[in-house]
Amino acid sequence: MLIRTYASAVTGIDAVTVTIEVNVSRGVQFFLVGLPDSAVKESQHRIASALRSLEFHWPGKQVVINMAPADIRKEGSSYDLPLALGILAADEKVLNNEIESFILMGELSLDGSLQPVKGVLPIALKAKEEGFKGVIVPVKNAREAAVVGGLDVYGMENLADVVDFFNNTRKFTPVKVDLVAIFASEANKYDVDFSDVRGQENVKRALEVAAAGSHNLIMIGPPGAGKTMLAKRLPTIIPPLTLDEALETTKIHSVAGKIDDHTALMTKRPFRSPHHTISDVALVGGGTYPQPGEISLGHNGVLFLDELPEFKRTVLEVMRQPLEDRVITISRAKSSVDYPASFMLVASMNPCPCGFHNHPDKQCTCSSGMVQKYLNRISGPLLDRIDIHIEVVPVNYEKLADSGRTERSDQVRERVIRAREIQSKRFESMKGIYSNAQMTPALQRKYCQLDESGGRLLKTAMDIRGLSARAYDRILKVARTIADLEASENINAAHISEAINYRNLDRDGWAG
Repeated sequence: MLIRTYASAVTGIDAVTVTIEVNVSRGVQFFLVGLPDSAVKESQHRIASALRSLEFHWPGKQVVINMAPADIRKEGSSYDLPLALGILAADEKVLNNEIESFILMGELSLDGSLQPVKGVLPIALKAKEEGFKGVIVPVKNAREAAVVGGLDVYGMENLADVVDFFNNTRKFTPVKVDLVAIFASEANKYDVDFSDVRGQENVKRALEVAAAGSHNLIMIGPPGAGKTMLAKRLPTIIPPLTLDEALETTKIHSVAGKIDDHTALMTKRPFRSPHHTISDVALVGGGTYPQPGEISLGHNGVLFLDELPEFKRTVLEVMRQPLEDRVITISRAKSSVDYPASFMLVASMNPCPCGFHNHPDKQCTCSSGMVQKYLNRISGPLLDRIDIHIEVVPVNYEKLADSGRTERSDQVRERVIRAREIQSKRFESMKGIYSNAQMTPALQRKYCQLDESGGRLLKTAMDIRGLSARAYDRILKVARTIADLEASENINAAHISEAINYRNLDRDGWAG
């Protein structure tokens, strides 16, 4: 008897429907075809043990299973459930009236219980797109799949529950998730706040500008000046995720297996802070079977690289293309996948090996050559791609001990949201462009017009500092954001002056 069940394979952050054809006929052999990997081939033993635990028996006949399309590699143990249901239905142990209306995914334990799998959200989105009635997944994946409206999602504890569901021997209730309630209860709830930081008003201002225009930023300063503390509070002033952004961000984390059973949807912007010993593959993604890296896990959020010069040169250089294109393409001999990588890069570094170059009180023990060598660990092309360079100086005792009120994150966020709304209206007809940092050269020429005094000021800065064409573009984009924060239609000299001051590492003699 021939039975079809349906599952999904995840490629990149999107799913492809897999048709599983099971035929039970006379004979005694078992065949599994359709480009399965080792984990899928091993499913025979997991399924046989699970069936015995439910007092079913492996069919005493020939079982042939085909997984189509055959040119897509089937990886992992998530196909156990559709394979097991197909075998039971083909052996007439399960009614097959509605099996073809559902996508089935789940890993079987030897006792028949279902273990959670990766990539459930893109699988559910694909099921809805292709008109399936619903999906059946392990109970720990149910809330994640239930984010997709218009789809019946059933979370099952074990194979026996799934058999009872299709045989109509028990009634099951679909899992429902209220997205509005999730956003209302969880969005903008952070354990940290801008008001925790004393002093550093100029750095706070730079972070506000960066958040308003989605600009990359680097902070340079001695140990203990507050660089990491400030960076960790940046997500609290970025506008909340939209529903589309939340879905896309959750898809990436779902594919990477970073969603726990209590999380239905990511409502806060991600903040990723990898250690400086990270490899280039772990940062940008890849591997034998490609997985998203840290830059993709930071999509729609912040990627914080602490102690930037300590990262390996090769690791930093692979970020050049994603910083420009906001997508990373992982190519292999037989396939190529794209992962979104639209993140804000925030980096911090000491100014020298000892950490006290340009310190107002402590003496630096490094020679000028050592300082320059330390800074040269970061290539010029990478620094050019960072819009804002800000120097962080230590906070004195009076400011640290000051118990006066400081501006809270929600107050800063309101200004940032207003600036982002101006940009959204400006770029509403441009697909894929949402902020000033994403402006193309043509848009820059249209929206970053300078008056005479602003043009003279920028020309002087370029002549004195020897700025590159890319640095020129970055200054204009940052100036446009500063103007948006003031709700100014035109960029004036004050905006250009502030933007130029955010290029500290371009200043002659900074390294001594």
